[in-house]
Amino acid sequence: MRKRLNQPFSETFLLAGLGNPGPAYAETRHNVGFLCLEGIAEKERLRLKRPFLADYALSVFYYGVKRVVLVKPLTYMNKSGIILPYLMKKYGVAADHLIVAVDNMDLPPGQCRLKLKGSSAGHNGLKSLIAHLGTSDFLRLYIGVGRPGEKVSVVDHVLGVPEGEERDSFHRGVNRGVEAFYAVLENGATGAMNGINGKQA
Repeated sequence: MRKRLNQPFSETFLLAGLGNPGPAYAETRHNVGFLCLEGIAEKERLRLKRPFLADYALSVFYYGVKRVVLVKPLTYMNKSGIILPYLMKKYGVAADHLIVAVDNMDLPPGQCRLKLKGSSAGHNGLKSLIAHLGTSDFLRLYIGVGRPGEKVSVVDHVLGVPEGEERDSFHRGVNRGVEAFYAVLENGATGAMNGINGKQA
């Protein structure tokens, strides 16, 4: 439900998908945030564009009277928060209208969960966001990547590419992340959480 960019809007949401730039990371578990963002852009028939010398790729669309800013930080996961204060100020986005799509090892592939506020839970991308924003009061869209297997390090797990049945579940989780994002736009954070968090893979 896109509108022309010169039409009025009632509020602005910013969705930041976290990940690492470059083809070497494109299909890794750590990049589910990027993949979710790209899924929304594809659905809206948009292309995320990188402004000249910018550390992010961005696109804007309208969903009814809501303006939506899609942002892909290109500063690598551990520095994901660097560009967000600038973009939130530029587009007039408050922390309660920020949604962050990110991988979560506590959820199996195929599941996603919405959560308001909370700590970084050791996730370096969220640590960076909290440090640069000065608040943890934003909505997290967690997409499951599961725990590493025996003798597999956390780093190797999140930077690995899922295969076989896991790959199918992984991409199902990404699709559910896209669904969850639209649920927030349509029903608000609480309504979306009630609908999305009860779903199983």
